[in-house]
Amino acid sequence: MSYIDEYTKFIFLEDEPERADIIFLPGSDEGALAVRAAELWKAGYAPIILPSGKYAKWTGHFSGDPACETEWAYFHHILREQGVPDECILREEQATFTYENALRSREVTDAAGIRVKRALLCCQAYHARRAGLYYQVCFPEAEILVCPVVTKGVSRDNWHRTEKGIDLVLTEMKHCGTQFGEIFRESAGILPCGNRKNF
Repeated sequence: MSYIDEYTKFIFLEDEPERADIIFLPGSDEGALAVRAAELWKAGYAPIILPSGKYAKWTGHFSGDPACETEWAYFHHILREQGVPDECILREEQATFTYENALRSREVTDAAGIRVKRALLCCQAYHARRAGLYYQVCFPEAEILVCPVVTKGVSRDNWHRTEKGIDLVLTEMKHCGTQFGEIFRESAGILPCGNRKNF
């Protein structure tokens, strides 16, 4: 196995979907994620979908569809267009980064009394490992199955052939080091909870 294969195997996590309790959608301006979530819902893999997101904290506004003020509103609009009824769509509209998507999603499921034993996670393919780990941290008792979508033209097969793909994958590798270092330190009692700086 080459070094390229090692990076690919780590970053581009992908699971076969199985019957689950919920479908998670971390915030993004990539509408294809909501389309994929709707496909899984229509195929009967889960009864509810939880999109999460306000906007990226570094932009301070939602940069996708100008008719939508938040990532949640954007995903909600697409899910409704795809035939998912409103009562099957939960709401989380405050998160501004991926780990917060997972944290706030946990708050929503806890408040609704939803016990998550298995969840499907629809995220961008190059973001699959980090997003999957964040949701696993926040739902430690659940099995998180990652059902990624290729976005920005960056896939497990071609990421190492373009400047964009290389940058995206190496940035993900960097974040897995800096951000999870703080999570590990919290769990070990070295860093007080809620003292994160790098998300």
